[in-house]
Parts: sequence; structure tokens; C-alpha cells
Amino acid sequence: MTERFDYDAVIVGAGAAGCVAAGYAAQNGRRVLLLERNKRPARKILVTGKGRCNVTNECEPEEFLRHVRRNPRFLYGAINRFAPKNTMALFEKLGVRLKTERGRRVFPESDRAMDIADALQIFIKHKNVTPEEGRAEKLMFEDGALVGVLTEDGRFFRAPKVVIATGGMSYPLTGSSGDGYKLARQAGHTVVEPRPSLVGISTKEKLSGAAGLSLKNVTVRLYKNGKKKPVYEELGEMLITHEGVSGPLVLTASTYMDGSVSDYHMELDLKPGLSEQELDARILRDFSEKLNRDFTNSLDELLPRSFVPYVVSASGIAPETKVNSVTKEQRAALVKTIKAFELTPAALDPIETAIITAGGVSVKEVDPKTMESKLVSGLYFAGEVLDLDAETGGYNLQIAFTTGHSAGMAI
Repeated sequence: MTERFDYDAVIVGAGAAGCVAAGYAAQNGRRVLLLERNKRPARKILVTGKGRCNVTNECEPEEFLRHVRRNPRFLYGAINRFAPKNTMALFEKLGVRLKTERGRRVFPESDRAMDIADALQIFIKHKNVTPEEGRAEKLMFEDGALVGVLTEDGRFFRAPKVVIATGGMSYPLTGSSGDGYKLARQAGHTVVEPRPSLVGISTKEKLSGAAGLSLKNVTVRLYKNGKKKPVYEELGEMLITHEGVSGPLVLTASTYMDGSVSDYHMELDLKPGLSEQELDARILRDFSEKLNRDFTNSLDELLPRSFVPYVVSASGIAPETKVNSVTKEQRAALVKTIKAFELTPAALDPIETAIITAGGVSVKEVDPKTMESKLVSGLYFAGEVLDLDAETGGYNLQIAFTTGHSAGMAI
């Protein structure tokens, strides 16, 4: 006798990955229950890209994988089956006009993340999708076989397949509070310790007097202590905060900090467009016009005013030194400070403030073609709950869409 199920699949989590999985499964005739703890789907989408939603990155799969920080090989087949171009085609078909900006970043033309969230709602409005509000508490098994999900209020949704697409632990107010890790462990899965990624960095050097300052066209270099070659180096924009640094360059740098942050140090090149010799000539030119000024008042045309005191302090030159008394050796120290302003990471900002979560369900225990568990038949994973993360630029949302597509097509 064939056992009857209420649904072909229960998808836990109606974020980017869950909605895509539900939509594609429904289009292929599967009856899906989409279980979401929030009142509306895709809530986290609304806070992405500073409310604009960086949907994806308009690049080819090979280039895409170069920006995936952890386990890029796992995604090789999936990203070739559902690439950024497929994501763009999907949303344009759903009525969202897109645009591509600097760094190949793709946004809705309206600059409204709500348009992407609304499009995902349209995608799951299908006769085969039953949305249900609730929080999954437990995977249910009978005679060793997966048979559905039990919610925290005691409801049992019966299905032979379950997709866990609950997100990570960043932005918990949007529902990403680590529920998927608990469910994965119930099934015997290994969960790589979750940690913040794409997050600000607190530093031992406090720059609070310059908090809010945006440094543009600077280079950030991140070094592992004892190594001469940086593990990350990029030109762009960063932000000074009360506790340390943030902004695009720093967020990406944080993804390269494996292990303890105390194993790393940072350097800022505040004038990357000038060589040391050119910078020294520029300083001499500025000094020649301010010979009788105190050193601390001589750098306003070279550097942002609020940042000058920190450069002065790091240079080792007494602030009250007259410009006409600054020696060649002191000038060399100033040049070195400006070209390699040192920062010592103290901690990553809390995971609640991170854009994404690194770590998650070990991909060694997941089939890369289908996103199905290698341990439990009928159990699938999609999105941020997996141990996959990438640099900033639309790559992480694309990972959600790609893995969601694989799981949806498989079920």
C-alpha cells in the first residue's frame, strides 16, 4: 500500500532560496507547503543593498566562482545550470526592470528592494504552493524515513521531502536566527561553526573622532601576521566607525579572516595614486607654503581634516613641531604612515549586524547536483544555511537563487 502524503514537499523558509525552490517545484507539478515564520515572505530581501537589493552580479559562472570565499567547487554545476543571467531573466519575466552598475552589480531600476520581494511573492503564487505561517521545530521520521515537519505549536505537515532554507544567523529580526542548524543536527548533519561575514571590524586603534568619515579611493591591505603578501588587497571605499572600520572594502576583507582576528593586521594606503616619491614631493610642496605652521595644521589639504590627528600621532612627529623643522627622516616616516596606516583588528562586529553568515551545514554531506542530504533521503538544503559565502557584490543572493533552483528542480 502506498502511503499518502499531504504534500510532495515542505520548504522551511520563504526567503530568496525558499521562494525560488517553491516556485520551480510548483511549476513542475509538485504540491509544496511553504512554511515561513514571518507574516510575509522574503523579508530579509528588504534590507539588502541598503534597501536597494543587489540582486546578482552580471558575470559568467567561471568569474562568479572566483568571488565565492568558501567551497566554490561545490557550486560549479549548480551555477552553470542557474547562472546570474538566469536570475536576471527570471526577475525581468516577473516584471522587474534591472540595471547594472559599477562592479557588474545588478539592481532593480527602481532602486527598491520591495520590487524584488514582491516579484518573489508573484513567483510563489501558484496553485501548487500553499503558504503557511509557522516555525519549524522538528523533522519527523517514521521507521527511519523522513515524513515531514512538526511546528513549535504542534502542527504536523506531512511530506516525503523537506527543504531547509532558513538562512543563517545575521539580521535575526528578519527571521534568520539559526533554526536550520538545529534541524540539520537532528538529521545528523555537521554544522560548521557559524560566524559573521561581510561585517565591520572593531580595531584596537580607536578613531572615534573621525567616525562617519567615508574614505574614498583608498586601498585596504589585509595581512596574516608573519606573511609579507596580503591575503586581500583592494582599492575602493571604506567607513570609519566609533569602534573601528566598515564599508565595502572592510566588509569584503572580513570574509578573508579565517580563524582568530588576532592573527591579522591591516594597512590603509590613503594615497594609492601616488608613489612614495610623488607623495614626498607633494608634502614638500605643501610644507613650502606653511613653513611657520605647527605640523598638525599642515595636512588639511592632503587628508580629511578629522583623520589628520591620527596620521600625526602614527607618524611619531610631535604635533607642535614647526613645519620648517621637520627633518627628511620625519618626512619619510610621514610618507610611510600615509601609505601604510596600520590598524589592528580586535574583533568582528556581532553576527547580528553581519550581511551574511559564514559557516553552516557542511557541503561535504550534501549532493552538489540536487542539494539533497547524503545522510537522509528526501532532505535538502538551500541558501545561507549551507557553508557557502562570497564577497559583497550580489554573489550571496545569487548563491541563494542557485541552490534554491537546484533543490526545487530536484524535488
